[in-house]
Amino acid sequence: MTVPFSGGCACGAVRYECAAEPLFVAHCHCRDCQKASGGQMSTVAGVPRNAFRLTAGKTRSFAYSGDSGKGLARYFCENCGSRLYTADLGAMPELMFVAAGSLDDASWLKPVMHIYTKSKQPWADIPANAVTHARMPG
Repeated sequence: MTVPFSGGCACGAVRYECAAEPLFVAHCHCRDCQKASGGQMSTVAGVPRNAFRLTAGKTRSFAYSGDSGKGLARYFCENCGSRLYTADLGAMPELMFVAAGSLDDASWLKPVMHIYTKSKQPWADIPANAVTHARMPG
């Protein structure tokens, strides 16, 4: 992978850049990620918040309480609605989760775990040798 890496929304209005390698990449099976992705899970890269910056465009967000009872916000393009990242994590304020699908090139990502498997759909297959966590590891 090359740092910095970049990404953006489907319509091209929002662009971002991250100046640090992800601390981890995970497949998240929480119900919110299922709803946001429209599928069985979402793949996210956990990056240091201070290494991330918007380089173009404007986002909107939806804030709510997560499984921890603390707040978080999903950010998306206000024009096309593409999901971009999750930030303002009350439980982990130094991190943010970049949506893998928003990266310009996601071929280098190497997911290392499945998280929130407690809410995994019964039709979602997780390899037997995969590292799994019922909730967020910590």
